Amino acid sequence: MNSNRNKIVQVLPGILLCLIVILAGIYSADLIGQLIIGFNILPPGSASPVSGIFVAIIIGIIIRNTIGVHNIFMDGVKISLKYALRAGIILLGLRLSLVEAVKLGAWGLPLIIACISSGLLMTLYFTKKLQQSQRLGTLIACGTGICGVTAIMATAPVVKAKDDEISYAVANITVFGLIGMLFYPYLANLFFATDPIKAGLFLGTAIHDTAQVTGAALIYSQMYDYEKVVDVATVTKLTRNLFIIAVIPIVSYLFFKGNKNQIKAEQTMPKWYKLIPLFVIGFLFLALIRTIGDLTVANTGSAFGFFSEKTWEGFYSSWSSFGSTYLLGIAMAGVGLSTNFSVFKGLGIKPFYIGMIAAVSVGIVSLTLISLFGHLITI
Repeated sequence: MNSNRNKIVQVLPGILLCLIVILAGIYSADLIGQLIIGFNILPPGSASPVSGIFVAIIIGIIIRNTIGVHNIFMDGVKISLKYALRAGIILLGLRLSLVEAVKLGAWGLPLIIACISSGLLMTLYFTKKLQQSQRLGTLIACGTGICGVTAIMATAPVVKAKDDEISYAVANITVFGLIGMLFYPYLANLFFATDPIKAGLFLGTAIHDTAQVTGAALIYSQMYDYEKVVDVATVTKLTRNLFIIAVIPIVSYLFFKGNKNQIKAEQTMPKWYKLIPLFVIGFLFLALIRTIGDLTVANTGSAFGFFSEKTWEGFYSSWSSFGSTYLLGIAMAGVGLSTNFSVFKGLGIKPFYIGMIAAVSVGIVSLTLISLFGHLITI
Protein backbone atom coordinates (compact mmCIF):
# COMPACT_ATOMS: atom_id res chain seq x y z
CA MET A 1 0.00 0.00 0.00
CA ASN A 2 2.77 2.41 0.95
CA SER A 3 4.70 1.65 -2.25
CA ASN A 4 1.64 2.46 -4.38
CA ARG A 5 1.13 5.70 -2.44
CA ASN A 6 4.78 6.60 -2.96
CA LYS A 7 4.50 5.97 -6.71
CA ILE A 8 1.46 8.24 -6.93
CA VAL A 9 3.26 10.97 -4.99
CA GLN A 10 6.27 10.52 -7.28
CA VAL A 11 4.37 10.99 -10.56
CA LEU A 12 1.75 13.50 -9.43
CA PRO A 13 3.90 16.69 -9.78
CA GLY A 14 4.78 15.90 -13.40
CA ILE A 15 1.17 15.06 -14.32
CA LEU A 16 0.00 18.31 -12.73
CA LEU A 17 2.70 20.21 -14.65
CA CYS A 18 1.45 18.69 -17.93
CA LEU A 19 -2.11 19.65 -17.00
CA ILE A 20 -1.02 23.23 -16.24
CA VAL A 21 0.85 23.44 -19.56
CA ILE A 22 -2.11 22.23 -21.63
CA LEU A 23 -4.49 24.60 -19.81
CA ALA A 24 -2.01 27.44 -20.36
CA GLY A 25 -1.87 26.50 -24.04
CA ILE A 26 -5.65 26.56 -24.39
CA TYR A 27 -5.93 29.88 -22.52
CA SER A 28 -3.08 31.46 -24.50
CA ALA A 29 -4.59 30.33 -27.82
CA ASP A 30 -7.91 31.95 -26.88
CA LEU A 31 -6.11 35.12 -25.79
CA ILE A 32 -4.18 35.29 -29.07
CA GLY A 33 -7.47 34.87 -30.93
CA GLN A 34 -9.05 37.73 -28.99
CA LEU A 35 -6.08 39.96 -29.75
CA ILE A 36 -6.27 39.14 -33.46
CA ILE A 37 -9.99 39.92 -33.48
CA GLY A 38 -9.31 43.10 -31.47
CA PHE A 39 -6.94 44.29 -34.20
CA ASN A 40 -9.68 43.58 -36.81
CA ILE A 41 -7.56 40.94 -38.54
CA LEU A 42 -10.52 38.56 -38.18
CA PRO A 43 -14.23 39.43 -37.91
CA PRO A 44 -15.89 39.41 -34.46
CA GLY A 45 -17.11 35.97 -33.34
CA SER A 46 -14.34 34.11 -35.20
CA ALA A 47 -12.62 31.18 -33.53
CA SER A 48 -8.97 31.56 -32.57
CA PRO A 49 -6.70 30.83 -35.55
CA VAL A 50 -4.16 29.30 -33.14
CA SER A 51 -4.45 25.78 -31.74
CA GLY A 52 -4.27 25.28 -27.98
CA ILE A 53 -2.35 22.03 -28.54
CA PHE A 54 0.19 23.88 -30.70
CA VAL A 55 0.74 26.56 -28.05
CA ALA A 56 0.99 23.98 -25.24
CA ILE A 57 3.74 22.09 -27.10
CA ILE A 58 5.67 25.32 -27.71
CA ILE A 59 5.33 26.29 -24.03
CA GLY A 60 6.63 22.86 -23.01
CA ILE A 61 9.61 23.10 -25.37
CA ILE A 62 10.50 26.58 -24.11
CA ILE A 63 10.34 25.45 -20.48
CA ARG A 64 12.48 22.35 -21.11
CA ASN A 65 15.17 24.17 -23.09
CA THR A 66 15.42 27.37 -21.01
CA ILE A 67 14.79 26.97 -17.27
CA GLY A 68 14.66 23.17 -17.59
CA VAL A 69 12.38 20.63 -15.92
CA HIS A 70 13.34 19.62 -12.38
CA ASN A 71 13.77 15.91 -11.67
CA ILE A 72 10.75 15.97 -9.38
CA PHE A 73 8.56 16.43 -12.47
CA MET A 74 10.21 14.01 -14.89
CA ASP A 75 8.54 10.76 -13.75
CA GLY A 76 5.11 12.32 -14.15
CA VAL A 77 5.99 13.84 -17.52
CA LYS A 78 7.14 10.43 -18.78
CA ILE A 79 3.97 8.77 -17.46
CA SER A 80 1.84 11.43 -19.17
CA LEU A 81 3.63 11.05 -22.48
CA LYS A 82 3.57 7.26 -22.43
CA TYR A 83 0.37 6.16 -20.74
CA ALA A 84 -1.95 9.15 -21.21
CA LEU A 85 -1.15 9.02 -24.92
CA ARG A 86 -1.89 5.31 -25.19
CA ALA A 87 -5.05 5.52 -23.09
CA GLY A 88 -6.27 8.45 -25.20
CA ILE A 89 -5.65 6.56 -28.45
CA ILE A 90 -7.42 3.48 -27.08
CA LEU A 91 -10.48 5.59 -26.22
CA LEU A 92 -10.46 7.00 -29.77
CA GLY A 93 -11.47 3.49 -30.82
CA LEU A 94 -14.99 4.33 -29.59
CA ARG A 95 -15.26 6.94 -32.36
CA LEU A 96 -14.97 4.40 -35.18
CA SER A 97 -16.68 1.14 -36.01
CA LEU A 98 -14.33 -1.78 -36.60
CA VAL A 99 -15.56 -1.98 -40.20
CA GLU A 100 -14.48 1.62 -40.86
CA ALA A 101 -11.13 1.12 -39.12
CA VAL A 102 -10.26 -2.07 -41.01
CA LYS A 103 -11.52 -0.67 -44.32
CA LEU A 104 -9.43 2.48 -44.00
CA GLY A 105 -6.37 0.53 -42.89
CA ALA A 106 -6.69 -1.93 -45.77
CA TRP A 107 -7.22 0.72 -48.47
CA GLY A 108 -4.33 2.73 -47.11
CA LEU A 109 -1.87 -0.20 -47.19
CA PRO A 110 -0.22 0.60 -50.57
CA LEU A 111 0.35 4.20 -49.48
CA ILE A 112 1.70 3.14 -46.08
CA ILE A 113 4.05 0.56 -47.64
CA ALA A 114 5.36 3.14 -50.15
CA CYS A 115 6.08 5.68 -47.39
CA ILE A 116 7.76 3.10 -45.15
CA SER A 117 9.90 1.83 -48.03
CA SER A 118 11.01 5.30 -49.11
CA GLY A 119 11.97 6.20 -45.56
CA LEU A 120 13.99 3.01 -45.05
CA LEU A 121 15.77 3.04 -48.41
CA MET A 122 16.69 6.74 -48.37
CA THR A 123 17.95 6.58 -44.79
CA LEU A 124 20.11 3.50 -45.28
CA TYR A 125 21.46 4.80 -48.61
CA PHE A 126 22.56 8.17 -47.22
CA THR A 127 23.93 6.57 -44.07
CA LYS A 128 26.34 4.65 -46.29
CA LYS A 129 27.05 7.67 -48.52
CA LEU A 130 27.91 9.89 -45.56
CA GLN A 131 29.97 7.10 -43.97
CA GLN A 132 28.03 7.13 -40.72
CA SER A 133 27.46 4.36 -38.19
CA GLN A 134 25.26 1.63 -39.64
CA ARG A 135 23.74 1.13 -36.19
CA LEU A 136 22.68 4.78 -36.03
CA GLY A 137 21.42 4.68 -39.62
CA THR A 138 19.38 1.56 -38.88
CA LEU A 139 17.78 3.21 -35.85
CA ILE A 140 16.89 6.38 -37.79
CA ALA A 141 15.55 4.27 -40.69
CA CYS A 142 13.20 2.30 -38.43
CA GLY A 143 12.13 5.40 -36.54
CA THR A 144 11.38 7.34 -39.71
CA GLY A 145 9.74 4.52 -41.62
CA ILE A 146 7.58 2.89 -38.95
CA CYS A 147 6.65 4.39 -35.62
CA GLY A 148 9.27 6.75 -34.29
CA VAL A 149 10.70 6.20 -30.82
CA THR A 150 8.95 2.84 -30.33
CA ALA A 151 10.67 1.37 -33.40
CA ILE A 152 14.03 2.79 -32.32
CA MET A 153 13.77 1.25 -28.85
CA ALA A 154 12.69 -2.11 -30.33
CA THR A 155 15.56 -2.15 -32.83
CA ALA A 156 18.32 -0.88 -30.52
CA PRO A 157 18.96 -4.11 -28.57
CA VAL A 158 18.91 -6.17 -31.76
CA VAL A 159 21.76 -4.20 -33.39
CA LYS A 160 23.52 -3.56 -30.04
CA ALA A 161 23.29 0.21 -30.48
CA LYS A 162 25.32 2.42 -28.16
CA ASP A 163 23.62 4.77 -25.72
CA ASP A 164 24.69 7.91 -27.59
CA GLU A 165 23.41 6.44 -30.88
CA ILE A 166 20.04 5.66 -29.32
CA SER A 167 19.81 9.16 -27.82
CA TYR A 168 20.77 10.81 -31.13
CA ALA A 169 18.30 8.70 -33.13
CA VAL A 170 15.49 9.51 -30.69
CA ALA A 171 16.39 13.21 -30.79
CA ASN A 172 16.57 13.13 -34.59
CA ILE A 173 13.12 11.56 -34.89
CA THR A 174 11.75 13.88 -32.22
CA VAL A 175 12.97 17.07 -33.90
CA PHE A 176 11.82 16.27 -37.44
CA GLY A 177 8.61 14.72 -36.19
CA LEU A 178 8.02 17.82 -34.09
CA ILE A 179 8.55 20.07 -37.11
CA GLY A 180 6.06 17.93 -39.02
CA MET A 181 3.59 17.98 -36.14
CA LEU A 182 3.62 21.77 -35.91
CA PHE A 183 3.61 22.64 -39.62
CA TYR A 184 2.14 19.70 -41.56
CA PRO A 185 -1.44 20.44 -40.44
CA TYR A 186 -1.21 23.73 -42.35
CA LEU A 187 0.43 22.01 -45.32
CA ALA A 188 -2.31 19.38 -45.29
CA ASN A 189 -4.95 22.10 -45.33
CA LEU A 190 -3.17 23.86 -48.20
CA PHE A 191 -3.34 20.74 -50.39
CA PHE A 192 -6.40 18.89 -49.01
CA ALA A 193 -8.57 21.60 -47.42
CA THR A 194 -11.89 20.05 -48.48
CA ASP A 195 -10.95 16.41 -47.90
CA PRO A 196 -10.35 15.30 -44.28
CA ILE A 197 -9.57 11.74 -45.41
CA LYS A 198 -6.63 12.88 -47.56
CA ALA A 199 -5.47 15.25 -44.82
CA GLY A 200 -5.61 12.46 -42.22
CA LEU A 201 -3.76 10.05 -44.51
CA PHE A 202 -1.01 12.61 -45.06
CA LEU A 203 -0.55 13.29 -41.35
CA GLY A 204 -0.62 9.57 -40.54
CA THR A 205 2.02 8.62 -43.10
CA ALA A 206 4.35 11.65 -43.22
CA ILE A 207 4.98 12.18 -39.48
CA HIS A 208 7.16 9.78 -37.50
CA ASP A 209 5.94 9.11 -33.96
CA THR A 210 2.45 8.19 -32.79
CA ALA A 211 2.38 11.12 -30.34
CA GLN A 212 3.37 13.53 -33.11
CA VAL A 213 0.73 12.22 -35.52
CA THR A 214 -1.90 12.55 -32.81
CA GLY A 215 -0.78 16.10 -32.02
CA ALA A 216 -0.86 17.13 -35.68
CA ALA A 217 -4.34 15.65 -36.16
CA LEU A 218 -5.63 17.44 -33.04
CA ILE A 219 -4.17 20.74 -34.28
CA TYR A 220 -5.84 20.23 -37.67
CA SER A 221 -9.15 19.36 -35.99
CA GLN A 222 -9.03 22.45 -33.78
CA MET A 223 -7.97 24.77 -36.59
CA TYR A 224 -10.30 23.61 -39.36
CA ASP A 225 -13.10 21.83 -37.46
CA TYR A 226 -12.67 18.39 -39.04
CA GLU A 227 -12.84 15.70 -36.33
CA LYS A 228 -12.67 12.98 -38.98
CA VAL A 229 -9.01 13.91 -39.58
CA VAL A 230 -8.17 12.64 -36.09
CA ASP A 231 -9.85 9.30 -36.79
CA VAL A 232 -8.22 8.84 -40.20
CA ALA A 233 -4.75 9.87 -39.03
CA THR A 234 -5.00 7.59 -35.97
CA VAL A 235 -6.07 4.50 -37.94
CA THR A 236 -3.41 5.18 -40.59
CA LYS A 237 -0.69 5.51 -37.97
CA LEU A 238 -1.78 2.43 -36.02
CA THR A 239 -1.81 0.41 -39.25
CA ARG A 240 1.67 1.70 -39.98
CA ASN A 241 2.77 0.74 -36.46
CA LEU A 242 1.87 -2.89 -37.13
CA PHE A 243 4.57 -3.03 -39.80
CA ILE A 244 7.09 -3.06 -36.98
CA ILE A 245 6.57 -6.85 -36.91
CA ALA A 246 7.87 -7.25 -40.47
CA VAL A 247 10.20 -4.29 -41.00
CA ILE A 248 12.44 -4.59 -37.94
CA PRO A 249 13.48 -8.17 -38.78
CA ILE A 250 14.17 -7.13 -42.41
CA VAL A 251 16.23 -4.07 -41.46
CA SER A 252 18.07 -6.03 -38.78
CA TYR A 253 18.88 -8.76 -41.31
CA LEU A 254 20.33 -6.15 -43.68
CA PHE A 255 22.38 -4.76 -40.82
CA PHE A 256 23.65 -8.22 -39.85
CA LYS A 257 24.47 -9.04 -43.46
CA GLY A 258 26.55 -5.88 -43.86
CA ASN A 259 28.34 -6.23 -40.53
CA LYS A 260 29.03 -9.98 -40.18
CA ASN A 261 32.40 -9.48 -38.55
CA GLN A 262 31.01 -7.15 -35.89
CA ILE A 263 27.97 -9.21 -34.90
CA LYS A 264 28.11 -11.69 -32.07
CA ALA A 265 26.40 -15.02 -32.44
CA GLU A 266 24.21 -14.52 -29.37
CA GLN A 267 22.35 -11.54 -30.83
CA THR A 268 18.83 -12.64 -31.69
CA MET A 269 15.58 -11.03 -32.77
CA PRO A 270 12.90 -10.41 -30.16
CA LYS A 271 9.76 -12.57 -30.37
CA TRP A 272 7.28 -11.26 -32.94
CA TYR A 273 4.46 -10.86 -30.42
CA LYS A 274 6.62 -8.52 -28.34
CA LEU A 275 6.69 -6.10 -31.29
CA ILE A 276 2.89 -5.59 -31.36
CA PRO A 277 1.97 -2.33 -29.59
CA LEU A 278 -0.72 -3.21 -27.02
CA PHE A 279 -2.52 0.11 -27.49
CA VAL A 280 -3.23 -0.90 -31.11
CA ILE A 281 -5.05 -3.96 -29.80
CA GLY A 282 -6.88 -1.79 -27.26
CA PHE A 283 -7.97 0.63 -30.00
CA LEU A 284 -9.30 -2.21 -32.15
CA PHE A 285 -11.07 -3.78 -29.15
CA LEU A 286 -12.99 -0.59 -28.35
CA ALA A 287 -13.76 -0.16 -32.07
CA LEU A 288 -15.22 -3.68 -31.91
CA ILE A 289 -17.28 -2.72 -28.83
CA ARG A 290 -18.58 0.34 -30.72
CA THR A 291 -19.43 -1.84 -33.73
CA ILE A 292 -21.35 -4.40 -31.68
CA GLY A 293 -23.15 -1.65 -29.77
CA ASP A 294 -24.23 0.09 -32.97
CA LEU A 295 -25.39 -3.18 -34.54
CA THR A 296 -27.49 -4.16 -31.53
CA VAL A 297 -29.03 -0.68 -31.43
CA ALA A 298 -29.93 -0.99 -35.12
CA ASN A 299 -31.41 -4.48 -34.69
CA THR A 300 -33.06 -4.34 -31.26
CA GLY A 301 -33.26 -0.66 -30.36
CA SER A 302 -30.85 -1.01 -27.42
CA ALA A 303 -27.11 -1.52 -27.19
CA PHE A 304 -26.18 -4.97 -25.84
CA GLY A 305 -29.80 -5.30 -24.73
CA PHE A 306 -29.28 -2.85 -21.86
CA PHE A 307 -28.61 0.71 -23.06
CA SER A 308 -31.04 2.89 -24.96
CA GLU A 309 -29.78 4.50 -28.14
CA LYS A 310 -29.43 7.88 -26.41
CA THR A 311 -27.55 6.39 -23.43
CA TRP A 312 -25.24 4.44 -25.74
CA GLU A 313 -24.45 7.54 -27.82
CA GLY A 314 -23.75 9.50 -24.65
CA PHE A 315 -21.45 6.76 -23.37
CA TYR A 316 -19.15 6.47 -26.38
CA SER A 317 -19.24 10.22 -27.11
CA SER A 318 -18.27 11.24 -23.58
CA TRP A 319 -15.46 8.68 -23.21
CA SER A 320 -13.94 9.33 -26.64
CA SER A 321 -14.16 13.08 -25.98
CA PHE A 322 -12.42 12.60 -22.62
CA GLY A 323 -9.64 10.71 -24.40
CA SER A 324 -9.12 13.22 -27.19
CA THR A 325 -9.50 16.36 -25.05
CA TYR A 326 -7.87 15.58 -21.72
CA LEU A 327 -5.67 12.48 -22.01
CA LEU A 328 -4.21 13.42 -25.39
CA GLY A 329 -3.92 17.05 -24.32
CA ILE A 330 -1.84 16.08 -21.27
CA ALA A 331 0.26 13.78 -23.48
CA MET A 332 0.96 16.62 -25.93
CA ALA A 333 2.16 18.80 -23.07
CA GLY A 334 4.46 15.90 -22.18
CA VAL A 335 5.80 15.95 -25.75
CA GLY A 336 6.92 19.56 -25.34
CA LEU A 337 8.36 19.06 -21.86
CA SER A 338 10.30 16.00 -23.05
CA THR A 339 11.91 17.65 -26.09
CA ASN A 340 15.51 18.35 -25.13
CA PHE A 341 17.73 19.71 -27.91
CA SER A 342 20.98 19.25 -25.96
CA VAL A 343 21.32 15.60 -27.07
CA PHE A 344 22.52 16.76 -30.50
CA LYS A 345 25.91 17.80 -29.14
CA GLY A 346 27.67 14.42 -29.33
CA LEU A 347 27.74 12.95 -32.85
CA GLY A 348 28.11 15.90 -35.20
CA ILE A 349 25.89 17.25 -37.97
CA LYS A 350 25.90 14.42 -40.55
CA PRO A 351 23.38 12.17 -38.78
CA PHE A 352 21.14 15.24 -38.59
CA TYR A 353 21.27 15.46 -42.39
CA ILE A 354 20.31 11.79 -42.64
CA GLY A 355 17.21 12.35 -40.53
CA MET A 356 16.28 15.45 -42.52
CA ILE A 357 16.61 13.65 -45.88
CA ALA A 358 14.54 10.74 -44.57
CA ALA A 359 11.80 13.02 -43.23
CA VAL A 360 11.61 15.09 -46.42
CA SER A 361 11.54 12.02 -48.68
CA VAL A 362 8.69 10.41 -46.72
CA GLY A 363 6.74 13.68 -46.78
CA ILE A 364 7.18 14.11 -50.55
CA VAL A 365 6.19 10.51 -51.30
CA SER A 366 3.13 10.79 -49.05
CA LEU A 367 2.01 14.13 -50.51
CA THR A 368 2.50 12.91 -54.09
CA LEU A 369 0.71 9.57 -53.72
CA ILE A 370 -2.22 11.02 -51.78
CA SER A 371 -2.64 13.76 -54.40
CA LEU A 372 -2.72 11.12 -57.15
CA PHE A 373 -4.60 8.26 -55.51
CA GLY A 374 -6.12 9.56 -52.28
CA HIS A 375 -9.56 9.90 -53.85
CA LEU A 376 -9.77 6.10 -54.10
CA ILE A 377 -9.82 5.74 -50.29
CA THR A 378 -13.23 6.25 -48.67
CA ILE A 379 -14.90 5.35 -45.37
